[in-house]
Amino acid sequence: MDEVLIRGLTPHVLGILVRRGADFAAAEDAVQDALVEAVRVWPADAPRDPKGWLVAVAWRKFLDATKANVARRRREDVVDDQPAPGPAPAVDDTLQLYFLCAHPSLTPSSAVALTLRAVGGLTTRQIAQAYLVPEATMAQRISRAKRTVSGVRLDQPGDVATVLRVLYLVFNEGYSGDVDLAAEAIRLTRQLAAAIDHPEVAGLLALMLLHHARRAARTAADGSLVPLAEQDRGRWDTESIAEGVEILQAALARDRLGEFQAQAAIAALHADAPTAEETDWVQIVEWYDELERLTDSPVVRLNRAVAVGEADGPRAGLAALAALDDSLPRHAAVAAYLHERDGDLATAARLYAEAALKAPNLAERDHLTRQAARLNALRG
Repeated sequence: MDEVLIRGLTPHVLGILVRRGADFAAAEDAVQDALVEAVRVWPADAPRDPKGWLVAVAWRKFLDATKANVARRRREDVVDDQPAPGPAPAVDDTLQLYFLCAHPSLTPSSAVALTLRAVGGLTTRQIAQAYLVPEATMAQRISRAKRTVSGVRLDQPGDVATVLRVLYLVFNEGYSGDVDLAAEAIRLTRQLAAAIDHPEVAGLLALMLLHHARRAARTAADGSLVPLAEQDRGRWDTESIAEGVEILQAALARDRLGEFQAQAAIAALHADAPTAEETDWVQIVEWYDELERLTDSPVVRLNRAVAVGEADGPRAGLAALAALDDSLPRHAAVAAYLHERDGDLATAARLYAEAALKAPNLAERDHLTRQAARLNALRG
């Protein structure tokens, strides 16, 4: 396949989709899917009209994605913004679709990506950001997953661990504010907890409830982000916190610790503190140690550096941060916060501005930009 030709045609195809009524982000996603399809098909069967072929395939991809998004929104419409506590209502087929997409013929990472795209309604870009990989890489992964399951019988559902990973990522995307999927993820996790006696299912449900309980306090009236330490804790949903803690305690009592239980324990410690100053950071660091042992995740180590900075002082936090790759998402924001705590306002302001340029969404970008401006104003 002529890659130079492809690069030359891409903006033309994108422009045609936009003129036909596709919004730019959706058009980009559809064109990316079409390019992945071209990589697969063209070497063996090159089209006579490459541009026409790309337009036709990209438009079909756009229509398919639009239908999937409409179906997802219909499912969301039946869910209240604040999920009711207690047993889940009558089960629909959505959770079954999650299991079917987590087919044994797929690797766990491919199964998660396919489910997020096909059932969760997330864009390829959002999924790529969640996995810390380039968008083109994720587009190829999703296309390979589609090809893999296209020729198999969907009568072998995937494992619980993969489905939990999908639900976790869907909740995180909803919790970020970009797509309102958090309530739907909680609803499905309630259904799974009612059907399966598994401590990690309970741990994930507890984690979701504890995070969702803070949602009303996460933004100010103007839509700007409110950091955890500055949130009005009187606006936290105490009923959801109590339910989450109760579910977590029952799961931990079974002595089969998993990453979602460890994350929920950290969230519970934040929820238990009457004020930010009374947070038990020493115990939070201990839970991050457990979580790092379970996951070996660089993101966990990044969050642990913040906790160390709170428990043992900003210099200790910066020392923990120094061992991590500075290309990690939000690395600059964490470094800025720790340098500010250490009194180095010039470095902190520079890092806040740098972090703002890399922010994954507008609300976070605005927050980091304001932090940089605040410190620059203090420096006079």
